[in-house]
Amino acid sequence: MLHRIRARFQTAPLQQRMLPSDAQFTTLRPVRKATVSSVSKYWERLLGKATAADRDALADPLTMAGLDQFNANIENFIGTVKLPVGIIGPLRINGLNAHGDYHVPMATTEAALVASYARGAYAATKSGGINTAILYEGVIRTPAFVLDSLLDAGLFVEWVVREIEPLKARAEATTRYGKLISVEPVIDNNIVFLICRFTTGDAAGQNMVTIATNAMCEDIAARCPVTLRAWYIEGNFSGDKKASFLGMVTGRGRKVSASVILRAEVVEKTLGTSVKAMLAYGQVANLGSLLSGQLGAQAHFANGLAAVYIATGQDAACVAESAMGVTRMEARGDDLFCSVTMPNILVGSVGGGTSLPSQSAGLNILGLKGTGNGAALAEVVAATCLCGEISIVAAIAAGHFSRAHENLARHR
Repeated sequence: MLHRIRARFQTAPLQQRMLPSDAQFTTLRPVRKATVSSVSKYWERLLGKATAADRDALADPLTMAGLDQFNANIENFIGTVKLPVGIIGPLRINGLNAHGDYHVPMATTEAALVASYARGAYAATKSGGINTAILYEGVIRTPAFVLDSLLDAGLFVEWVVREIEPLKARAEATTRYGKLISVEPVIDNNIVFLICRFTTGDAAGQNMVTIATNAMCEDIAARCPVTLRAWYIEGNFSGDKKASFLGMVTGRGRKVSASVILRAEVVEKTLGTSVKAMLAYGQVANLGSLLSGQLGAQAHFANGLAAVYIATGQDAACVAESAMGVTRMEARGDDLFCSVTMPNILVGSVGGGTSLPSQSAGLNILGLKGTGNGAALAEVVAATCLCGEISIVAAIAAGHFSRAHENLARHR
């Protein structure tokens, strides 16, 4: 491989291609509020590599008739992307917040995914449904403060602790729903990180906590008697849109646990395998997770998360941190206990992309749009991920995984 790479780089034309270029260019004019005119001007630039058919696919008549509804969510607007949306259910959930039978919309381009989750949902519902509960919640932002010395860092933390009530009031003055529930200092010599944890009502709350934390930091910078060399709204400690040990242990969003006891006959008739076979594969899969250094141990949370997040207007990039957690399977007599615990589910039934037309429809299908439904939505997400874990473990244990993808994805 090294010889092949070297041979390519030693050719003069390739060396020329990789030199810096001073060629003239005309930048795109930034647009925050889309109009028919602004969309048309962008497409004038794009046509050539893109075709008129491409324009019509993205800037279709329905999209162009409702431009105002997208302005709060995007800049430099040129159209909308249409993804296939499938449905699973009814998925029976017996939870603290989610309770009833749900049809869950899933947006994906991966054939076999919806069929797999639907199978898991059928098995879970046939066994009586999934129990769910939110164990903890708190969206975090971690500002960083640079001081002159370790001594100053200690004095800074002492001042913050002493002033926590006015600082809390300053943060909460920026929001109707956000509540600052803890501030945890972490000192690394002359640098201090403050883990600021908020509850955010029914919103996912990432922007909410950023604005609130910024107000608190500005108050610290204005009043703190200890000299600050610099401060940053995010010190890259929170795990925002990244998998992290902090997120795995303490959570960064809503921590949800979901479980079901699958009856032995359901495992055999619906999933086409046995409790013993699923447990045997589960042991091997857990070993694989351990040896490869995964954060947690699970099969494919990301599949279900991405599909539901996109269908319901969540921030899809949060899948990077939401897809951590633990799947467990244990024998309960002749039956099979299955559970997932997910510490970083970042979803909201209000705010963000939940008001977009397609995503609003997805939440309406669930019956979870609007105020009062954020916690229930988080439990539905965890229950959906449990369905995916059940189905994929059964498929691999039975030797059906490759065949299912071949039948549903390649040769359909």
